[in-house]
Amino acid sequence: MTATTTSDRVGTVETRGIEPVPDSERHGHAFQMFWTWFAANISILGLPLGATLVAFRGLNIWQAIAVALIGSFGSFALVGVLSLAGKKGGAPALTLSRAVFGQRGNAGPTLVSWLSRVGWETISTTTAAYALLALFNHLFGAGRSTWLTLLCLLIFIACTLLISGLGHATIMWINKWATVVFGLLNLVVIGFLVDTVDWSKVVHAHTGPLSAVIGGIGFIAAGTGIGWANAGADYARYLPRRIPGGRLVVASAFGAGIPLLVLISLGSLLSAGDSTLAGDADPVAAINGMLPSWMAVPYLIAAFGGLLMSNHLSTYSAGLTMITLGVRVPRPLAVGLDVVLMFLGGIYFMLISKDFYGPFSTFLTLLAVPISAWIGIVLVDSGRGRTFDPAGLMDTRRTSRYWYTAGFRVPAVLAWAVAIVGGLLFTEASTSADDVWFSGPFAHSWLGTNGLGWAVSMAVGALLYGVFARPVPGEGAVEGSDGEGSAAAVPGPSGSSRSSASSSSTSPASAAGSAEAR
Repeated sequence: MTATTTSDRVGTVETRGIEPVPDSERHGHAFQMFWTWFAANISILGLPLGATLVAFRGLNIWQAIAVALIGSFGSFALVGVLSLAGKKGGAPALTLSRAVFGQRGNAGPTLVSWLSRVGWETISTTTAAYALLALFNHLFGAGRSTWLTLLCLLIFIACTLLISGLGHATIMWINKWATVVFGLLNLVVIGFLVDTVDWSKVVHAHTGPLSAVIGGIGFIAAGTGIGWANAGADYARYLPRRIPGGRLVVASAFGAGIPLLVLISLGSLLSAGDSTLAGDADPVAAINGMLPSWMAVPYLIAAFGGLLMSNHLSTYSAGLTMITLGVRVPRPLAVGLDVVLMFLGGIYFMLISKDFYGPFSTFLTLLAVPISAWIGIVLVDSGRGRTFDPAGLMDTRRTSRYWYTAGFRVPAVLAWAVAIVGGLLFTEASTSADDVWFSGPFAHSWLGTNGLGWAVSMAVGALLYGVFARPVPGEGAVEGSDGEGSAAAVPGPSGSSRSSASSSSTSPASAAGSAEAR
């Protein structure tokens, strides 16, 4: 079945997979990215991030606000820069990455990106299930039994599947209106939480060292924008090429930065008087305990809704990434397979694992390194004026323009591998002092202690790729006489052909700010 604009309408199932969107089916405006990233970041997970800045990194509230501002706005400005490739090439981020790493060489970054998406989905699903359990307990006095836990997981997963399964147009519509509803509800909750702040402790809090501020920026960037680096292009691929790239960058930075700044700052305020939030195994219950009992229902609904907004975006991207890996199924079925893994992960976190934030922090620490290496390489490649051949992206055979050497673009793959090693040298991943998963030889250096292994990885990847990977002559698609690109036959996932326009737009601007969030 050929995907057309009729499959990208609200309430209809999007039939397009990872094949590039031709110019004739492009639509939308830059401000859609504002709603997309606002929706992705109104969940309560921002509160524990802020609590960690004060409780574990020793920052005062003004330092924490500055860290939140730089880490969130900066990292999502980078998400906006990376999303420009989607506007240019019309395909998901990891599909476009085939042009950089080769058809086979792209498997490594794609697999890591898919694992990242599944991990974030599991975190969101687990937290949302905690919210539902608390809601059922408040309304009906229900305990936390195994069967009720499973039911809560299934309810959240069903909602996620409904939205992500329908696809792009429905997601964009829900992002806008649900963000307004849940955003206003969150503001009411925030007003009551602010009333619980111990202002005397906030005012007299000691100033943390500069190293803690730098480390805090890295922590916030890794916990927010870095996790979304591999998804930015997924939501910009339907946008017309004529939209100025700067608008996408600004919309992305402010869309995510506004809610994150508010939530992280509030988490820091709350932790200044009570550090228990930073390490609580059930953050939903911890925050609920700070509110009047009659506020429990609106708070828990807001928590559930905010997590759902983030999760359906992750699930949509994970389905596209799964297809890029070579799973030859329709996009809605790929989403269905993904939610099964999400359900199993939720069971592990809620019924088997006894520690929520230990695995969470370890997960962020390890996956931020290879994703950051990918970011560095892709940024340099984009800055060189990369254009995309739609037929080459979809042709995974030896005839592909992006086959290179046995399916690998050796300079990019080697730069990625070396950058990962370089980042891991400065990385320690552990759930506690006695449970260290991995510790690099320089993990206790200044860079390692401040959690900047991901930054090392990004810098090494960008440097090596910039030095050793020469631009390949004729990599850009052939332009048509109208300047918008010529039509090319694009093989679909099942081998059928689709008509898509070649890209000929200008290159994205270079990245500014911190890292890539989530």
